[in-house]
Amino acid sequence: MPTRVCCCCSALRPRYKRLVDNIFPEDPKDGLVKADMEKLTFYAVSAPEKLDRIGSYLAERLSRDVVRHRSGYVLIAMEALDQLLMACHSQSIKPFVESFLHMVAKLLESGEPKLQVLGTNSFVKFANIEEDTPSYHRRYDFFVSRFSAMCHSCDSDPETRTEIRIAGIRGIQGVVRKTVNDELRATIWEPQHMDKIVPSLLFNMQKIEEVDSRIGPPPSPSAADKEENPAVLAENCLRELLGRATFGNMNNAVRPVFAHLDHHRLWDPNEFAVHCFKIIMYSIQAQYSHHVIQEILGHLDARKKDSPRVRAGIIQVLLEAVAIAAKGSIGPTVLEVFNTLLKHLRLSVEFEAYDLQGGSISSANLNTSSKDSDEKIVQNAIIQTIGFFGSNLPDYQRSEIMMFIMGKVPVFGTSTHTLDISQLGDLGTRRIQIMLLRSLLMVTSGYKAKTIVTALPGSFLDPLLSPSLMEDYELRQLVLEVMHNLMDRHDNRAKLRGIRIIPDVADLKIKREKICRQDTSFMKKNGQQLYRHIYLGCKEEDNVQKNYELLYTSLALITIELANEEVVIDLIRLAIALQDSAIINEDNLPMFHRCGIMALVAAYLNFVSQMIAVPAFCQHVSKVIEIRTMEAPYFLPEHIFRDKCMLPKSLEKHDKNLYFLTNKIAESLGGSGYSVERLSVPYVPQVTDEDRLSRRKSIVDTVSIQVDILPNSIPSDDVVSNTEEITFEALKKAIDTSGMEEQEKEKRRLVIEKFQKAPFEEIAAQCESKANFLHDRLAQILELTIRPPPSPSGTLTITSGHAQYQSVPVYEMKFPDLCVY
Repeated sequence: MPTRVCCCCSALRPRYKRLVDNIFPEDPKDGLVKADMEKLTFYAVSAPEKLDRIGSYLAERLSRDVVRHRSGYVLIAMEALDQLLMACHSQSIKPFVESFLHMVAKLLESGEPKLQVLGTNSFVKFANIEEDTPSYHRRYDFFVSRFSAMCHSCDSDPETRTEIRIAGIRGIQGVVRKTVNDELRATIWEPQHMDKIVPSLLFNMQKIEEVDSRIGPPPSPSAADKEENPAVLAENCLRELLGRATFGNMNNAVRPVFAHLDHHRLWDPNEFAVHCFKIIMYSIQAQYSHHVIQEILGHLDARKKDSPRVRAGIIQVLLEAVAIAAKGSIGPTVLEVFNTLLKHLRLSVEFEAYDLQGGSISSANLNTSSKDSDEKIVQNAIIQTIGFFGSNLPDYQRSEIMMFIMGKVPVFGTSTHTLDISQLGDLGTRRIQIMLLRSLLMVTSGYKAKTIVTALPGSFLDPLLSPSLMEDYELRQLVLEVMHNLMDRHDNRAKLRGIRIIPDVADLKIKREKICRQDTSFMKKNGQQLYRHIYLGCKEEDNVQKNYELLYTSLALITIELANEEVVIDLIRLAIALQDSAIINEDNLPMFHRCGIMALVAAYLNFVSQMIAVPAFCQHVSKVIEIRTMEAPYFLPEHIFRDKCMLPKSLEKHDKNLYFLTNKIAESLGGSGYSVERLSVPYVPQVTDEDRLSRRKSIVDTVSIQVDILPNSIPSDDVVSNTEEITFEALKKAIDTSGMEEQEKEKRRLVIEKFQKAPFEEIAAQCESKANFLHDRLAQILELTIRPPPSPSGTLTITSGHAQYQSVPVYEMKFPDLCVY
């Protein structure tokens, strides 16, 4: 019951005090006296200078009632304060607000949950009031701390605990709204405040029993859920907080999230972490997305020595963030993202290699296997992130990323890569090669370039093809798949999947366009390089069925995307050369591989014959396939790649009708207008240094040159061939090269490069014009007399050391200008 004063004393008291006293009934159960409250409100509006005194007196009474546990009068006082606050909007309200906030603080400090909830409700009402002028001295540090503490309430009664937590969240929401709308809103973004607000919200969000794994932005919760569920209310508050963040304070709002996830060990499993960052990415402004990605990368660096599952959880969060950011603005962090991910990919391979090499036999195999499996989870997460990020970049950025990743791939014998592999060893290096190529495969997926030169520039093609010569079938598969991604500009690869004899290629509905000038130029420059890698790739001893399928697809895609008449002839020469290599078997391949090559040739010639639609060619191919079906089914892909297929003991005794014959093909194509002169020249792969760089056995131990003199310039009655053996030592003695070794080496390199990449017609014309000149020049240098051979079979062979290289026809010469020696 309120204190009563006598009538004499009451008349001497200030009017505002009398008006305040009159709003309190004798019995607090009767509630606020509305008539007297209206008088007090009218007085406050009429005399706003008295507001601060009214507020001070109300605060004094409320403090006394709180101490005396008079909850009924406390409720009446707060109701009066709320009505005065809503009715008065003059500048004089500032002192009154200070009294109001002091009373709210008193309620929040009390130990009674009802009073805390009451104070919170009053503060929320105050937060929704827009003040005319900013307050330059008011701070909300106490309220941030108190509301954050209420969010962590541990009251024994579940209903009371939930009520207090909801009040704390609503209080934080009120502080955010009030400070953001204030001129001094920057104070709320200070780290000491964010370190309290954000973890408090996340603590309540953890109570969500089922985390939605949706990809799009989560739907807004209903109004009823907001009021009753602390988790939903906290999530909504976090969204509102992040939505108001700006460029300068974004990091302060995100960093406490990492601290909370670390402290509560929420990276493994990471469902809640993914849920949090989905909220963050969808709530912030799109132009600030790269800030969040940078923070995730920085945290990944800070936790690089943690367990694999923790790192995998962080990378999975990065993937989700990138997936959302890729739809908007990614910012200047593209290379930083890839560089960091590749660095952690190398670290993961290092850890995996160290566990495999350092684990003792007596250690638990289960633990080692578990660590190995965990590191693979990290590696797969990194590759998935790289692929998703790269596939969402524009073409010009994707090309840069392809070059960037390719520059990281280590190749044995070279130091051009930029990735440190000194601690990996051979096993770790192989592993990192596979991981990087898988990453490149993901980035190139879906890439569509208008011209092949754009997709496969020389600076990218050369390092890409280097791993295709390594003695590792998985690496070669990845290189071919990357090539397919870049070559297949019309989505035909799915139609070519699986090596088989296609009865009618027209049923595949192959999409193709007329070969443009840029593509033709590309094939003139790089065609021989592509043929060489396909040829050598077919002859690898560790090939499996997938290798042959990918090689077949490579030939088919070149035919569809890049083949004019000249390229078709070269591809047929390549196919015949593969057939001959399988028959002769100079590489001592197993019978399965020899039959696999024969099946590959059959499948490709069947495809190309129908693509160019030359009836006689199609008839010859169909006839050979028909005979093989009856007499040698192991030469066809449908049989040789089955689990149980009977293999022949040898191929030498087979009838020639089982093979595709060059003269029959030349005759059929010549009748349709094709220039078939080159079909009579066997295909021989170019000589390069890639074998040494790729840890392959060198296929070239000697350098040989065979000069074919034109038959029209020699007599037909002379059948004696003239062959002279000339060693490099003799050439060196004949030519004074002192002081010019470097110049000569560079000159030889330029000549080799010219004859590797120049158009075929240019090479043929130059060789023909220099044939007689070479004859005279060699005779002058070596003081030898060489008579022109009487027939095209005459040869001139040069040997190096103890070995002699197989003679090469004039159109396949590598060193026509011998005067460079």
